[in-house]
Amino acid sequence: MKSGILTVILILFSSSAYCQQAFSLYRPDADAQKEISEAVQKAKSENKNVFIGIGGNWCGWCKLFNDLVTGDEEIKEYMNNNFVAVHVNYSKENTNDEVLAQLDYPQRFGFPVFVILDADGKRIHTQNSGYLEEGNGHSKKKVLEFLQNWSPGALNPNNYKRN
Repeated sequence: MKSGILTVILILFSSSAYCQQAFSLYRPDADAQKEISEAVQKAKSENKNVFIGIGGNWCGWCKLFNDLVTGDEEIKEYMNNNFVAVHVNYSKENTNDEVLAQLDYPQRFGFPVFVILDADGKRIHTQNSGYLEEGNGHSKKKVLEFLQNWSPGALNPNNYKRN
């Protein structure tokens, strides 16, 4: 009986460790400032905005959001056509305090949190991801609407001129 319980505990522990290793979108050793600067340059050349996702591999909601954005073809295509994405780590290994200070402390909203920069690197929006949640995940409709509202086209003054 004891060996059976021990076996179950070992299986649960190893599967938990595997899940944490399998989700490694956020890199504590990354140079977040450099990656953001490179994303801004790329966004400018491609007429896109920069989407910064801030969170950590420890964050279940971060994984759920990533699964939606990379698994849903409509959202994935919209994201790729309108944004250059950067993932900024926030964990005990690296809280990226200087970068988050430059982004006006988005961590105040919890994780994940999203920051949108225009093609010049100016912060134009910070999104509390809680408003995008629905049930045990994120709402496709709410996420797509959020992305559409902060895309380059939505912010183009020419789209609002009256003829």
